[in-house]
Formats: sequence, structure tokens, C-alpha cells
Amino acid sequence: MEPTPQEVAAALRPVLGQLYRRLRQTKASGELTLSESSALSRLERHGPATGAELAKLEQVSPQSIGATLQALQSKGLISRAPDPNDGRRVSLSLTGAGRETVQSKRAARTVQLTRALATLSDEERARLLAAVPLLERLSEQL
Repeated sequence: MEPTPQEVAAALRPVLGQLYRRLRQTKASGELTLSESSALSRLERHGPATGAELAKLEQVSPQSIGATLQALQSKGLISRAPDPNDGRRVSLSLTGAGRETVQSKRAARTVQLTRALATLSDEERARLLAAVPLLERLSEQL
């Protein structure tokens, strides 16, 4: 009997959640909080943004993102400048140090995942690689 979508979802959700959490907890230089790491990554992927835009993307309150952004600015990882389209707004962007921090964190995650994958057999790694296109399609549906 073929598994139902509900059965596959019930099996995948906890495993993917655990994998995601473990990768996010990877420590790299700077020892950022999860919210700081997430905000930096958003700025790196999406470019400059306002605090309100980041709060919406991160699904947190403006007050919460404000504290996170203040910490990132005090660490020299982001800078503030007048929004080029609306001088009343402030645009946030990564500094060179912020970009280096994001890249360092990604490199640490890649090393962590590489070490874990090295414990699997060649066949198991091939099966995981073959599943990547399916996982990409699945993520597009969410």
C-alpha cells in the first residue's frame, strides 16, 4: 500500500524540523543569537530593508526586531542609512563584517553537514542527493 500524503507529512515534519534546528544551532565566529543570525541572513539574501520589512519577513513584532537590529548595529554587522526612495525611512544593510559573519556561519554549517554525510554510505548519500529535487518542489508548495 502506498503511503498517503498525511503519513509522509507526519514522518517528514519532525525529521526536517530537527535537521533545521541542528543546522541553525551551529556556532560560528561572533556567537549570534538565532534571531540575529536570521535577520543577517535575510539582509544578505534580500538586500537592504527597513525594520518594518524585516519584522514582517521574520514574523516578529517591530519591538522584537528593533532589539535585534540594535544588537547587530552595536556589533558593527549592519548599518543604517536614509532610504533612497523615502528619506523619512531608514534602510538597513549589511556591513562588510556582517557579510563575513553570514558567510562564516554558512561555511560552519556546510562543514557540520559534510561531517555527518561522511558517516553515511555512498548509496545513502546518493539516495539523499536524488531526493533534493523532490524536496525543492515540496518547499515551493509550502
